[in-house]
Amino acid sequence: MSSPHRPLPPLQVRERAACMCARGQSCSSFAPGHALHLIQARLSSATPSEWVDAIVEEADADRGVVVVRTVAEGERIELWSGSGAARDAVTGAPVALHGRYDVLAVGSLRFNMLRFDVLRG
Repeated sequence: MSSPHRPLPPLQVRERAACMCARGQSCSSFAPGHALHLIQARLSSATPSEWVDAIVEEADADRGVVVVRTVAEGERIELWSGSGAARDAVTGAPVALHGRYDVLAVGSLRFNMLRFDVLRG
């Protein structure tokens, strides 16, 4: 006799996903600032007119914080990424930010970003 199969509710499954980026490993979370989801990457690529050029003002790899200033409007934007954007973004380097899908392009690399101004809202 077999025991009945009880699937886990979605809430329990989400609670088991752990962020490993703090330990220097691949992140299993697609929350803002963590791993870049394939769909997020594809959507940002499919909407090229929404990319904004910016210059890196500050990059703190220890905290994962990148501060950029947009070229056109001069807006200062603070970002966080646990996936290493601050290691690859060099102060003074040109980058691009996709506002709708929160993707930062540093050269050919793409990062999922968390905007601090959205948190302060």
